Amino acid sequence: MISTKLPFLARLGIYRISSEKQETMLKLLALSTAAILSFSTRLFAVLRFESVIHEFDPYFNFRTTKYLTAEGFYSFHNWFDDRAWYPLGRIIGGTIYPGLMMTSAFLYHVMHLVNITIDIRHVCVFLAPLFSSLTVLVTYHLTKELKDASAGLVAAAMIAIVPGYISRSVAGSYDNEGIAIFCMLLTYALWIKSVKTGSVFWSTLCSIAYFYMVSSWGGYVFLINLIPMHILALMITGRFSHRIYVAYCSVRWGLSR
Repeated sequence: MISTKLPFLARLGIYRISSEKQETMLKLLALSTAAILSFSTRLFAVLRFESVIHEFDPYFNFRTTKYLTAEGFYSFHNWFDDRAWYPLGRIIGGTIYPGLMMTSAFLYHVMHLVNITIDIRHVCVFLAPLFSSLTVLVTYHLTKELKDASAGLVAAAMIAIVPGYISRSVAGSYDNEGIAIFCMLLTYALWIKSVKTGSVFWSTLCSIAYFYMVSSWGGYVFLINLIPMHILALMITGRFSHRIYVAYCSVRWGLSR
């Protein structure tokens, strides 16, 4: 006699989900776990020393972000900081990469817009761990475009715990690399998507991601050199096509703007 006491999941109909949906759920679970792991492994500094900015450059970045949120972008861009490089002072607008500060200020104002009261210091402290979780997702999509979903999951898990990246994105280390690695991988992912599709839409998004990278870190030269080298390699190997021509011309036009 067959028992009518089915397991709880069976009564919910979980067992009737197709294999494709089960695979999707497993991928989402793996990516979510990697993103949470990436965020949590960077919080030990906060758990030990509280929510503070540490090191010299991160504290300077925090000061400029605090000024930006209080005075606005125009005053920030024209700000002469007489407390930096004493006694010469420093023209802030022309000597920094403002992408880091603008990202923190944007998140700060968005949270206050939805009535989430938070101090700008906490935004700066937790910005790098937050972007490390986003880097996990971008790494998955980049590797998926290059290989397959299985390789993407492995790459996402690796980038979540790789020591070199953790050292540059730990909570409280408010430096440019905290968001620049995300920007770099995002640009690469959109570039590969543009090459594979030949779409002006994806090429435009690639240009926007590259602009974000330029505004965030001096390492943008890696991108502007590697993309033409990729095109040259495709031409030498005889794999240049109309799709690649459209993608590269669109990206270069966007970069020249």
